[in-house]
Parts: sequence; structure tokens; C-alpha cells
Amino acid sequence: MVLAFEIALIVFSLLLMLLVLMHKGKGGGLSDMFGGGMQSSVGGSSVAERNLDRITVVVGLAWFACIVVLALLIKLDS
Repeated sequence: MVLAFEIALIVFSLLLMLLVLMHKGKGGGLSDMFGGGMQSSVGGSSVAERNLDRITVVVGLAWFACIVVLALLIKLDS
């Protein structure tokens, strides 16, 4: 059971990193240093950005839930 949640945590961690990196830069940050400050049409529409926000929040909550469940499982095993 612990192994399944550890694998799920790794998958959610990688997915969360990917989703955060897919967000459009709001300007003025590190994205400007690496060329992300230029205007481009790759970002998509505002509907796509809102859907990306929702998916990121859901994956973040699932990531947090995996951490809590793993902590409880490991505490019960000890």
C-alpha cells in the first residue's frame, strides 16, 4: 500500500512540475530572463489558461493528499 502511494506521489510531483511550467508568465520574473517575456500566441486563450489553473489545483490537492496519506501510513507502521 505504501509503495502504491509513493509511486503516485512521484507521478503527481512530475505532473505538477509540468503543469506549473506550462503556465503563461505574468511578466517581470525569471521568465523574462530566459525569453519568456516576449509576446507569443503559444499560451492560448484565457479559457485554456483557466482550465490549466483548475487542473493544476486538482493535481496539487491530489499531491497533498498523497503526502498526508503516506505520513499516516508510515506513522501507523511504526
